[in-house]
Amino acid sequence: MTSIALFGATGAIGQSLAATLDRQGRPYRVVGRSEASLHQTFGSSPLAEIATWNPDNPQSIQAAARGVDTLVYMVGVNYWQFGLHPELMQKTLDGAIAAGVRRIVLIGTVYPYGHARTSPVKESHPREPHTFKGRMRKAQEDLVLQAHARGHIEAAVLRLPDFYGPGVRNSLLHRAFEAAAHGTKADLIGPIDRPHEFIFVPDAGPVLARLIDTPAAFGRAWHLAGAGTITQRGVVSEIERQTGRALKLRVAGKPLLRLAGLFNPVMRELAEMHYLLTDPLILDDSALQDLLGPIHKTPYDQGIRASLQAAMA
Repeated sequence: MTSIALFGATGAIGQSLAATLDRQGRPYRVVGRSEASLHQTFGSSPLAEIATWNPDNPQSIQAAARGVDTLVYMVGVNYWQFGLHPELMQKTLDGAIAAGVRRIVLIGTVYPYGHARTSPVKESHPREPHTFKGRMRKAQEDLVLQAHARGHIEAAVLRLPDFYGPGVRNSLLHRAFEAAAHGTKADLIGPIDRPHEFIFVPDAGPVLARLIDTPAAFGRAWHLAGAGTITQRGVVSEIERQTGRALKLRVAGKPLLRLAGLFNPVMRELAEMHYLLTDPLILDDSALQDLLGPIHKTPYDQGIRASLQAAMA
């Protein structure tokens, strides 16, 4: 029987969780808008049950969630449409509760915190977002945790830093791996000498699977941090060391992002979140490690090697 549904399954974290469930021999349901995309990504797994949904249709949401014990919510929106996040979250919560789903886990971000007051940042840090995207992500988290407080559904939030890994395109580092593989220039967003934190996507799925199986995890938010801090220049240096070739860089700062944003909505939105590159926000996940025990984190040199190999394949 399918007991776990992955809403927004085709994203990087969804694929990491699905790979973990495959290894564990646990059936799961993958839910998305495009049946073709779901079949392309998960069609080879005998454990994956494919289901489509229309988040604007309450009956469709309930059908996608029916018979499921735990719903993992990883639904993405276009970067320039963050206002949809609370709306989609509320619709999903309503449908999941109506379908009898017992638990929901929201994959969150660092956006709700705003500027970091401490380093590293614990879950007790005030959530004071000064950006629109931060406010929308905070509103999304609030809906989930309020539903838990009211006894409608058991809920948890798992906040992650920026991603990287094999085939992960929506990453600050993706262009560097592609440039190293194809001999082109690497487009990076600067400054590239400030400490930053990245999570290697294949590490996230096993932790998420353990979180789902831990009753004490529900009712609050948790952090999953990366394998320490690194700079983007440090990533470039490691790529150069592993390939034996210098990498040509093209670095865009905030003024250039704003200029490009006149023509490109993604660049315009990246300018709003640029503070995360100038004022690092590093997560403390000691509470999660106290809950789950030791957490494997792939060292950056190994993660960079795997990402390079995927880009060169």
